[in-house]
Amino acid sequence: MAVDELQAIIQRCQILEEADFKGEDFNLFQVAGQKCLEDGYAAQLLEVIQNEKNKVIIKNMGWNLISPLVRCIFMYKQEDDKREHCLRILDQLAQLCNPKELFLGLLEQIEQTSGEQVCQTVMLLLQPLQTVLLKLQNKKAYSVGLSLAMIMNQLTPLPVPYTKQQIQEDKLGLCQCCNAVVDFAKPFVSEVVKNMEKSSEYNDMELKEELIKFCMQSLKYPLLAAQLEHLEGIEEHPFRQFATEITDILCNMGELIPLVFVHHKGKSPHWENQEFADIERKNSADSLACLSYLMFVQHFGVECFPVVFSPSYLLLCNMTHIEVLLKRTEESVLSKGLDLFESCLLRMEDNSLLHHYLELRGFINVPQDLVKIMTLCPMEHMRKKSLNVLQLFIDKFDTEGKYTLFRCLLKTSNHAGVEGYIIKNIKDQIHLALTKEYDNIWFTGHHLISLLDLVLSLPEGAETDLLQNSDRVMASLNLLRYLVIKDCESDNQTGVWTTLGKIEQNFLKPLRVGLNMSKAHYEAEIKNKKENRKEAHSSNTVCSVTVSGEKMPAMTTGMQLQVLHSALFTFDLIESVLARVEELIEVKTKAVMDENS
Repeated sequence: MAVDELQAIIQRCQILEEADFKGEDFNLFQVAGQKCLEDGYAAQLLEVIQNEKNKVIIKNMGWNLISPLVRCIFMYKQEDDKREHCLRILDQLAQLCNPKELFLGLLEQIEQTSGEQVCQTVMLLLQPLQTVLLKLQNKKAYSVGLSLAMIMNQLTPLPVPYTKQQIQEDKLGLCQCCNAVVDFAKPFVSEVVKNMEKSSEYNDMELKEELIKFCMQSLKYPLLAAQLEHLEGIEEHPFRQFATEITDILCNMGELIPLVFVHHKGKSPHWENQEFADIERKNSADSLACLSYLMFVQHFGVECFPVVFSPSYLLLCNMTHIEVLLKRTEESVLSKGLDLFESCLLRMEDNSLLHHYLELRGFINVPQDLVKIMTLCPMEHMRKKSLNVLQLFIDKFDTEGKYTLFRCLLKTSNHAGVEGYIIKNIKDQIHLALTKEYDNIWFTGHHLISLLDLVLSLPEGAETDLLQNSDRVMASLNLLRYLVIKDCESDNQTGVWTTLGKIEQNFLKPLRVGLNMSKAHYEAEIKNKKENRKEAHSSNTVCSVTVSGEKMPAMTTGMQLQVLHSALFTFDLIESVLARVEELIEVKTKAVMDENS
């Protein structure tokens, strides 16, 4: 019987000195103890462990029971007495075993777990692991750091619940587990804070550094991927609670503000391998970006925040973080980047951001990232949000800043829709310049002429694909029409009348030629399709068609004709505005000539 075998081993070891225990004794104790657990004799094993006479034996050998003990705990149901006995055994082992040996045994068990049992195993072993670490004297900081890193590494592969339903279900127990890990770390945080309060020159940085590493890892996972908005029906949002705890730890240790503003310069491993160094840098950038989001959007840790910084300085500090977030494609991360950017911009007054900021790399890169989201992101709400944030960004700059930003985006966006949007913004700025009393040198005169050279042109002259570039072309024509109507030739505030010959040569004439060629081509295509349809057995014959250089999905001849007619309609629209512009120029030019004669 398993209990008899265990008693025999115990009796033999009781008469030995601690130093005389052999490897064979350890093995026999482990096998017998495991058999007791597996055969359902947990209560008897608990009695053996609690027996004062066996204290030395349990101290040296008890840690070997961790693995079979964990297996049995998960095997029994919640209400089973045997499970309760196993849990009490685990508690006793934490009190009695050699801390160093038990520490390694517990960590090994956490390391070996996987899949759906990760969170259950971690939550089960956190309390005994904490008990053991608090007993350790040597290498305590290292052991705490190793424990936290091991736990977080095991949790990281698990998917982060994102929707309200996923958070409520918490299928794998991640939400519960994360908050349990913070509770596990609290005594060590208290130790650091207490020592800092005793001495203003707190030199024992090792434990503090390990806790900072844990916070940084927690910011990257799960918080960067987590849904952190208030959700109706969830009173205690687990990830908001976790975020509060993490920012509180950093705040209590005096590290929150340095991390947000100075980009932590504490000890970081020196990697000879450049690939490892790059991974470390990227992880740190992700964590810091998430921390800024927590503070400036969700207002976690705001009580530690000094209200002395200007809105433009806050934007400057956050631009690196915004850039990191907007480079990602996951909705949870991308939305944080847009929210952080929007939050920083909303603190500022319109026209208050100086143009000098555009000399900084981030202030040029971030609007280009917004353009990529606007044009490439598959999520419509993200595209709309990025467009709104781009407009907000434009609004905050002074006049020269707007001018510089428009030039940059016209040269880099490579997207007709975006170019059309920027040209509309240029038109709005010209309108302000013409209607305000004060002088605006950037959207009148020679500066504007330089900008119009970019706007009133066709990328490839008469060969330009007018269908693909229709947004840009229409916006350019509307701007020119506005200039001709609003700015009298006698005033010529915008300078458009001085450069009219150039505009006609570079824009209007090539556009007229391009329109004639495009219309002729599409009319010929329509004629061919109609003739082919008559010859075909059925009008539902499936064919393929290429529009703007891209092959479209298979369509019937009728559908193709519809697309071709739509293209012709676009050309007619462009042509009508072009004709109106040409007519206005002719009328105004003739009127001036008549006056002069």
